[in-house]
Amino acid sequence: MDDQKNLVIAILLSLGIMVGFHYFVERPQLAARQAALAEQAKLEAAQPTNQEAVPHVSLPQQAPDRNDVVAKTPRVHIESDKIRGSISLTGGRIDDVVLKEHRQEVAKDSPPITLLSPTGSTTAYYADFGWVAAGGTVKVPTAQTVWKADDAVLEGNDSVTLTWDNGEGVRFEQIYSLDKGYMFEVKQRVINTSKKVISLNPYGLISRSGTPTLSGFFILHEGPLGVFNGKLQEIKYEDLRKEKQKTFEAKGGWLGITDKYWLVSLVPPQVDGVKSNFTHTLNQTIDRYQTDYILPSFSLEPGATHEVSSHLFAGAKSVDLIEGYEKSLGIDNFDLAIDYGWFYFLTKPLFKILNFIHSLLGNFGLAILVLTVLVRLLLFPLANKSYHAMAKMRKLGPQIDKLKERCGDDRMRMQQEMMALYKKEGVNPAAGCLPLLIQIPVFFALYKVLFINIEMRHAPFYGWIHDLSAPDPTSVFNLFGLLPFAAPFHVGAWPIIMGVTMFLQQKLSPKPSDPVQANVMMFLPVMFVFLLGSFPAGLVIYWAWGNVLSLIQQWLIMRGDNALPSANKR
Repeated sequence: MDDQKNLVIAILLSLGIMVGFHYFVERPQLAARQAALAEQAKLEAAQPTNQEAVPHVSLPQQAPDRNDVVAKTPRVHIESDKIRGSISLTGGRIDDVVLKEHRQEVAKDSPPITLLSPTGSTTAYYADFGWVAAGGTVKVPTAQTVWKADDAVLEGNDSVTLTWDNGEGVRFEQIYSLDKGYMFEVKQRVINTSKKVISLNPYGLISRSGTPTLSGFFILHEGPLGVFNGKLQEIKYEDLRKEKQKTFEAKGGWLGITDKYWLVSLVPPQVDGVKSNFTHTLNQTIDRYQTDYILPSFSLEPGATHEVSSHLFAGAKSVDLIEGYEKSLGIDNFDLAIDYGWFYFLTKPLFKILNFIHSLLGNFGLAILVLTVLVRLLLFPLANKSYHAMAKMRKLGPQIDKLKERCGDDRMRMQQEMMALYKKEGVNPAAGCLPLLIQIPVFFALYKVLFINIEMRHAPFYGWIHDLSAPDPTSVFNLFGLLPFAAPFHVGAWPIIMGVTMFLQQKLSPKPSDPVQANVMMFLPVMFVFLLGSFPAGLVIYWAWGNVLSLIQQWLIMRGDNALPSANKR
């Protein structure tokens, strides 16, 4: 009795915490953040400005269209299988990147994702590479420098060289190359034909103007991050606004800015003494975030040449690509750019299994169904014992009813008599909870996979489910789209299917002896329908299909033990 009562209390508390956090913490925070961002966007549109870490940039007072900004500057066009865009010859920046394979919405005609945008557009976001002159000993390129390019187009698995001569016998070169994925290689070369020794520090930076709209979930990090000395550092936008600057010194590592699905990251040379910074500045009313690294200084004798090579990732956080770069380029813990969280040891293998099944079946929805079967097979022996125990408890129903009549209102005596009966019959009342409890980590790991992995974004199932990572788009409140108005709540077909299967499971399970507990348990399917209505559809499908498999297993066992509800009718 106590075990059963404690289980009910634990379930109710868990539900209360989840619902309360969602409605009273997450939703108000997200609404406030979106309102602030909307106001910021208005101000930014009226007065867009930006700043460089090294030089200062003067910008026009009215923000023009992004495409107009791109068109007004000389550029090297970028074209590969996965991205298109351009490199600005003014400043030599990578400031125009569009992800060809990913759309903003599920619809086929939805525009592609724009990742990087130039200074002067509504929200500037770009990568820049250059040199700082130690002691001001030499004239170096600036944001206003116009480079010369040896080619008009940078294609995948190709390169283009930008050149600038400072007029004092020093030539600077930026050699950009791009693979077939999202990785740029940037070689910074200096050729000293002057008659004096020069000293320089190469650097790379990522600059982002404006705070982006965040998902608003505590299980996901969005913002500046990096790995230094093997340790992941995640910095919230709000924390950086308060602290203004954070600095790390390490051997190489990587750093950048991540969104839920997209990453822009610098990978400096893996040498000692790399100084990495995360900074926040206010340019009038616009927040500006910068991640940058600066390498140890080098001296260049007359007639000598110096070159350093670094990388820039700008694209979708595809698991295979991220892991491939980690191995091929030796990037320390680059896979941590994908936020698997505390359950990394479970979440990542779970995705690997799903991805493998997807490679065989071609549909992540089917992969989820197969994964559910695998989980049930793994738990089959434990579930069998559990359902046998539940069958015994159901068969004890008549004896428990007699105990209620004999004990009356004496609850203490009732509990003692029931525990003695359970002991005599060899029944563990908590045995039925074990399969559910073991599945909880799998449930949360799958939720994390559906929430963070780009592979699950816009992944369709069948019928009305066009995105497994989004909630079921239908709702019972407008008769699943038959009535011509938007529903106030998403209580779709799949959450209802899940609730029905959960209710049927309860009908096969023994009822709690306490009427209050029995009523609470009967109400749980309704609560879960509303709760899971806002969860990813893939997660609800997993839960509903798992319930169906459990129902079949439970029915067969109880039928064999002669413990089905119809068998106890008098």
